[in-house]
Amino acid sequence: MIRHAVLFKFKRDFPDAEREAWIAGLDTMRGNIPGMLALTHGPDVMGFDRSFDYAIVTDFESAADIDVYNTHPLHEPLKLYSLPNSEQIVSVDFEISKDQS
Repeated sequence: MIRHAVLFKFKRDFPDAEREAWIAGLDTMRGNIPGMLALTHGPDVMGFDRSFDYAIVTDFESAADIDVYNTHPLHEPLKLYSLPNSEQIVSVDFEISKDQS
C-alpha cells in the first residue's frame, strides 16, 4: 500500500466559497476513485509557525492507483481551487503495511 500525504499553505485571500467547494469535492472523492482505499483531510489545529493550513492523507493499493487518482475526473476540478489559492503545496508518498493503515 502507498500512503499519499499532501500539505497546503493557503494564500490569505482564498475565498471562503471556493474553499468550501474544494472541501466538498474532497469528500466526493472518498469511495469513488478506483484504488483509493481511504481518504482523510482536515485543517491544522495547532497553528504553529511551521504549520501548514490543511492536510489530505490518502491510502492507495499501489503506486499505479495514484496515477489514476491524479487525473481522475473528480480530482482534476479540485486543482482549480487549490493551485491558485495556495502559497505552497508539498507531498510525500510512502509504502505502508496493511497493519499500519
